[in-house]
Amino acid sequence: MSDHLHAIESAGSYALGPWRVRRIGYGAMQLAGDNVFGPPRDRDEALRVLRAAVDSGVNHIDTAHYYGPVVVNELIREALRPYPADLAIVSKVSARRDAADAVLPFDEPHQLRQGIEENLTTLGVSHLAAVNLRMMDQSTPGTRFDSQLAALIQAREEGLIDGIGLSNISKRHLLRALEQTEVACVQNLFNLADQSSLDVLQECTNRGIAFVPFCPLGWPRSVQNQILTSPALAALGNRLQATPAQIALAWLVDLAPNILLIPGTRTRAHLAENLDAAGVQLDEASRAELARHFPVTRQSA
Repeated sequence: MSDHLHAIESAGSYALGPWRVRRIGYGAMQLAGDNVFGPPRDRDEALRVLRAAVDSGVNHIDTAHYYGPVVVNELIREALRPYPADLAIVSKVSARRDAADAVLPFDEPHQLRQGIEENLTTLGVSHLAAVNLRMMDQSTPGTRFDSQLAALIQAREEGLIDGIGLSNISKRHLLRALEQTEVACVQNLFNLADQSSLDVLQECTNRGIAFVPFCPLGWPRSVQNQILTSPALAALGNRLQATPAQIALAWLVDLAPNILLIPGTRTRAHLAENLDAAGVQLDEASRAELARHFPVTRQSA
């Protein structure tokens, strides 16, 4: 897999708080079982995927204690510990899974602290590169958001995390947070077919904050199909010798220098396809064609 290092390096790197990471990372969520619950379909392959990613030059891995739950963090620990010195592991807090695999809020300040400590334990680390505070509802930022943010600020002051991230947020959340602290990264849904967080991306770009789009190939499945079966992407792929998925990922890399990708997969073959997207170069004609077929249709609040 080391042959992919050149492609990854060609995409450059960007600051993630005090860390600097390559712009092509890896999202570990899919390593859990179906619906991100229970053990992986193929445990040995899950371990091989993690090792292949790092061997290929990936130094930014995204995870969460509630993936599985616990399953993904334990896979990361088994596959990669002792961790490379430059490996930035980023997690998120504010949710938990129950016995029926439902995702439930776990976002009171003391619960956020518990979530950080659980991540540290299951990953076997003393600190994390960053932890994202994931918004579990569509509420506007207020005093509750401030108290949640204060819990992460305290964890950073105590050395448990190096940076504070925000996930599933509006521009108003970001601006309110920036009145109180530095923000290392923002992780929002964003892809060719759903650019509703464009205003958040632009604010992050202007302020030098890493923007990490989750579900970069679309979500839910109907949106993903819209991207992966697009005749426009197929035609561009034929011209640029790339798959539709690689075109969609390359579009994100090309869109703004502060975008950090974390596409996920369960297989080494798919991992290789994702990593090679870093080497796909879009030209002005490609950008215009993608803008015509995937226009910005709505903005976040």
